[in-house]
Amino acid sequence: MPTINILKNFSKAPGGRFRTDGPFSGEEFREKLLEPHFVDPNNQSKVVIIFDGAEGYGTSFLEEAFGGLARKFGVQRCIEKLEFVSKGDNLLIQEVKNYISSAMERK
Repeated sequence: MPTINILKNFSKAPGGRFRTDGPFSGEEFREKLLEPHFVDPNNQSKVVIIFDGAEGYGTSFLEEAFGGLARKFGVQRCIEKLEFVSKGDNLLIQEVKNYISSAMERK
């Protein structure tokens, strides 16, 4: 199962929503690390996202990364394909799931 550890594979300090907001944005994370797992519609393997260890996550980062992914590839596909790990903050997982579920409202 593919795994993306945000601390190890992306940044200790995730940034804002867009690349124009600075380094390590939600847009960059989505485009570089999430979208490659979604381009093949026949690829049904789950992708594990590990949130532990980073300094924190802004709502704009999370909404753009995961809500943006759902707007591009569909809410249901994201729900079925993504698995989340956060030993330190279970509310974070629920927040991300909410961004995915409500993604089409922002379209």
